[in-house]
Amino acid sequence: MPEELLTALTTRSPSVGRNGSSAESVATPQFVTGEQVAALLDMGTCIGLMRTALIALGTGQARQMVRPVLRLDERNVLGMMPAYDPEAGVAGVKVLSVFPENYQRGRPSHQGLILLFDARTGAVKAIVDAEEVTAVRTAAASAAATDALARTDATRLAILGTGVQARQHLKAMARVRELSALTVWDRRSERVEAFAQYAREQTGLPVTACARVADATAAADIICTVTAATEPILFASDVKPGAHVNAVGSCTPKARELASDLVAAGRVFVDWLPAALEEAGDLLLAIADGAVTERHVLGEVGSVLAGDLPGRTGPTEITVFESLGQAVQDLLAADHVFAALQSGSGREPSA
Repeated sequence: MPEELLTALTTRSPSVGRNGSSAESVATPQFVTGEQVAALLDMGTCIGLMRTALIALGTGQARQMVRPVLRLDERNVLGMMPAYDPEAGVAGVKVLSVFPENYQRGRPSHQGLILLFDARTGAVKAIVDAEEVTAVRTAAASAAATDALARTDATRLAILGTGVQARQHLKAMARVRELSALTVWDRRSERVEAFAQYAREQTGLPVTACARVADATAAADIICTVTAATEPILFASDVKPGAHVNAVGSCTPKARELASDLVAAGRVFVDWLPAALEEAGDLLLAIADGAVTERHVLGEVGSVLAGDLPGRTGPTEITVFESLGQAVQDLLAADHVFAALQSGSGREPSA
């Protein structure tokens, strides 16, 4: 972020009263950089925060709205995501751009800012770089859902995609299951090989780079789809009985990663139902195909985590978590980092 913009965002002049006298200055909001987020929001902590956020959504505790989206062109959008969780005492809004094709260019697909407000006074208390928060909390939410829905003996992971979310999901899945092997696929073979090497170095796991989706997923217990696909890449025939699928890459009504037959075959859970029924192309296009109806969605994974809704009910069921990413997730993650910095317990990143 340019220095002059940062200065403008975080500097306030004293207000002037009607008689020309200066009123008491409002506290300057703190700007939290992506580097600070990376240093202070570890994956294990964030998984716990996402469980809390998902439960807040599943129980109706959190208040939010389906994000207003301004379409820039066929795929690129600007979005606004406001939320309030009275129990956690957080209120705020995330403003971001989503440019899916950036994934293919090695650039971040989601960029923006999170504004944290003091829920008691309404003052802006922090402006948080959203890119790193989005990266970590997205994978952490998948991990919370995986812990709730995947078989306890799930050990073989498949990741479809090789971008930022592929790396974060590898880290997150290892937090909730004892992984024994990884398979990976991407449309670009050079990316597959590079990610496979990265994964071997990071985890010590046996990693297989695959040329076909079916080869990557045939034996997988957990499958994470984190691509920029607009047409289905994963079909029911590619997924074995008992597997769990985290569908992450598609977040617009006309784009999908999952084929209709896989959606129909799965026990489907979402992060927040009102958003899923407006934004989740995996679901909406399966409904348009006549494969399922809205009633096929069993509910929100937060209700499973809260013990109010059955998740997996048998060892051969295919479970699906449809992840769109919700504002309360961003706020809880951002507020954790802000609180760590305020308390002095946070570790500042080295220069």
